[in-house]
Amino acid sequence: MKPFILASASPRRRDLLAQIGLEPSRIIPADINEDPIEGELPRQHALRLACEKAQKVAQDHPDKIILASDTVVGVGRRILPKTEDRTSAENCLQLLSGRAHRVFTGVAVIDETGNLRARISETRLKMKRLSEAEITAYLDSGEWDGKAGGYGIQGLAGAFIHHISGSYTGVVGLPVYETRNLLLAACK
Repeated sequence: MKPFILASASPRRRDLLAQIGLEPSRIIPADINEDPIEGELPRQHALRLACEKAQKVAQDHPDKIILASDTVVGVGRRILPKTEDRTSAENCLQLLSGRAHRVFTGVAVIDETGNLRARISETRLKMKRLSEAEITAYLDSGEWDGKAGGYGIQGLAGAFIHHISGSYTGVVGLPVYETRNLLLAACK
């Protein structure tokens, strides 16, 4: 595998790459506007953000392989936020309680010639009905901070998910199957 730049500061993405024996040569987080465009659906939003992050970093590193990703939680056509305060996390958990939802993770790779390849991972999940005590305890844990949809499946909230169909690693933040294949294609 050729050296590549990871356009993300997420420690979970670095851990997932390490899990499959990959380590970025550099980590350069992409600073882009992550607000949804009016009418944008969750799937489109995740893929667009992954591509924009890769393109942003590629502007300053045009001859390097760039890997970028973005994870979005969707309930129907609604995009849930990356929670930054307790109230938004509580609102997300109350909305997800007892409901099915989808997690979309877009992955984009730009090769050394500037060619962009992108894939989307879609995972369907169902969260158990949460009691007020469970919501309060999860909020008190602080694990929700900065998480799409207000929860991280790899932590305490894993106990809330009673059905998952799709990529577990995609829900964590980087679908390793799609990522490896995109990086291999970029290294040819």
